[in-house]
Amino acid sequence: MRESGIDFDEHKISLDLDTTKSEIAKFNPGGTVPVLQIGDLTIWDTLAISETVAERWPDKQLWPADSDARAYARSICAEMHSGFPVLRDCMPMNCRAMGRNVSLPDELTDEIDRVIAIWSACHHQYSGDNGWLFDNFGVADAMFAPVALRFRTYGINLPESATFYPRRLLQSEAMQEWLAAAETETEVIEDEEKGR
Repeated sequence: MRESGIDFDEHKISLDLDTTKSEIAKFNPGGTVPVLQIGDLTIWDTLAISETVAERWPDKQLWPADSDARAYARSICAEMHSGFPVLRDCMPMNCRAMGRNVSLPDELTDEIDRVIAIWSACHHQYSGDNGWLFDNFGVADAMFAPVALRFRTYGINLPESATFYPRRLLQSEAMQEWLAAAETETEVIEDEEKGR
């Protein structure tokens, strides 16, 4: 929403604290984040939030206009949403850290290779000159941004065909602001720090 220039108020909830569950429950009885509230309506789950935002602000063109490109974008977003469990487990999200070491078992390498294949396909078929996965910033970019940041944290070497997107992402003013805000955070989730 920030990258698209959609005005909103953000409420940050610190994770892994005794108060986390009760704080989240004030916004989502399902107990998960993120949550989007529009008036009395509560939307949770990243795909539901993304679809709602794209639908309510059609002028932002958060899905590609071309139906084939839109179908591909929806497919890779759904794959990211429900897949890549090894990557998530072995490479916890920590955009404040750099140079983290991670072993690369075959299962993790396979998932990294799949991300590279997706980004390369987008670059060759859909990205255009703007550098986003589908030319203009959209839902797919929001879904894959955490992976690009994980690759940065863990120093994953990417082939040239897959570097366009992380480069573009880090050029974004909204992403630069987000990374700067992350640097000011002091919370540490210990379970995500062990053995890293």
